[in-house]
Amino acid sequence: MSSFDVAIIGSGPGGYVAAIRCAQLGMKTAIIEKYDTLGGTCLNVGCIPSKALLDSTHHYHDAIAHFEEHGIEISGDIKANLKKMIDRKQQVVDQNTAGIKFLMDKNKIEVFHGIGSFKDATHVNITASDGTIQTIEAKNTIIATGSKPSSLPFIKIDKKRVITSTEALRLTEIPKHLVVIGGGVIGLELGQVYRRLGAEVSVIEYMDRIIPTMDRSLAKELQKVLKKQGIKFYTSHKVNGVTASANDVTITADNKKGEPVEFKGDYCLVSVGRRPYTDGLALDKAGVNVNERGQVEVNEHLQTNVSNIYAIGDVIKGAMLAHKAEEEGVFVAETIAGQKPHINYNLIPGVVYTWPEVAAVGKTEDELKEAGIEYKTGQFPMRALGRSRASGDIDGFVKILADAKTDEVLGVHMCGARVADLIAEAVVAMEFRASAEDISRMSHAHPTYAEAVKEAALAATDNRPLHS
Repeated sequence: MSSFDVAIIGSGPGGYVAAIRCAQLGMKTAIIEKYDTLGGTCLNVGCIPSKALLDSTHHYHDAIAHFEEHGIEISGDIKANLKKMIDRKQQVVDQNTAGIKFLMDKNKIEVFHGIGSFKDATHVNITASDGTIQTIEAKNTIIATGSKPSSLPFIKIDKKRVITSTEALRLTEIPKHLVVIGGGVIGLELGQVYRRLGAEVSVIEYMDRIIPTMDRSLAKELQKVLKKQGIKFYTSHKVNGVTASANDVTITADNKKGEPVEFKGDYCLVSVGRRPYTDGLALDKAGVNVNERGQVEVNEHLQTNVSNIYAIGDVIKGAMLAHKAEEEGVFVAETIAGQKPHINYNLIPGVVYTWPEVAAVGKTEDELKEAGIEYKTGQFPMRALGRSRASGDIDGFVKILADAKTDEVLGVHMCGARVADLIAEAVVAMEFRASAEDISRMSHAHPTYAEAVKEAALAATDNRPLHS
């Protein structure tokens, strides 16, 4: 029987990063993955493939909608080849998963393919696809099994007409009418992919706004822009039925007045969140506790009630984000090694990769109001930037929330071009507890989108933006 200092079950961003850090710290490390490729949901059917399709369709949309204004003339029809886009997406996935395999080999991490399940607290069974079982011994185990798409109790996901994000990433035709249930990140990103390709897209959201966990101003701005792009929104609608036939889907719902409404499409994307995935782990044999939501319970060290078993990522409480899982993977590896790492969960940024992008870190206005914290606001429109006017990306803004008394930055909320990258500036500033004035006094290159951050900081400091 092989013995390891650490065994990690799951090879997504949390799991493979934890494995690398454990190996770097001198531990004999094993990683167990049920599928043939490494990388988990993020690399195979999540973050990476969705961004590949978003980029491909962005190029296509620019060609049909914006090339002419830039003086680029194309003779003949511009056509979208969905098969080539899907093939390119798969090539990107394959390159990334191969990269993870390279990193495992480089760091001398032993990879086992099969379903990992606990035999007891220090032994893990690995069931291969042919049914054979081998057992390994592990001084410590990290559960990093991630999440799966959620649904509603009355919806049957047939993977043909009623689909999840997994199926939406490999459609063989452009939908005529894609009905999206759920106005969160995944639904909006995939909705925009197919809207750009010519599909009619309707988004049905139970809450009174899209991206309901983010600042209200971002939800308002993004909905306004996506509506201009042709996406239809039905907020405050409660879906109560989904019926599929061979060629179409009927969705029934109650609107905000409680009146019944009906939607018909040829595909229905169910995008109502994700659930922790612990199926087949046999947690009971190791004595590991889960809560009523199916999440593995952990303490502040991400340690379960069984002292040598840890859990990270989507399988525990908190935002279901790849970068949050990565930070937790490093945290646990360093904790096992006897170090004292830290994670500031308030400074885990959130991003929506539509165009314009949306990004945020820290507190929203609603959260500050609820906590009774006095704050001031500085906001700057992207359209006032020279760089934005040069590229034509004039939608959106940057908003900074700062403590009314100390000027410490409490939250930063952005909508616009490349804000998924710009949010890192806000994370760095807040990690060092910067004030709005600190940011306002830092030189930002001109012309860049990042100047909007400086201008918003000027607006928050003493309401003196320079360019608006």
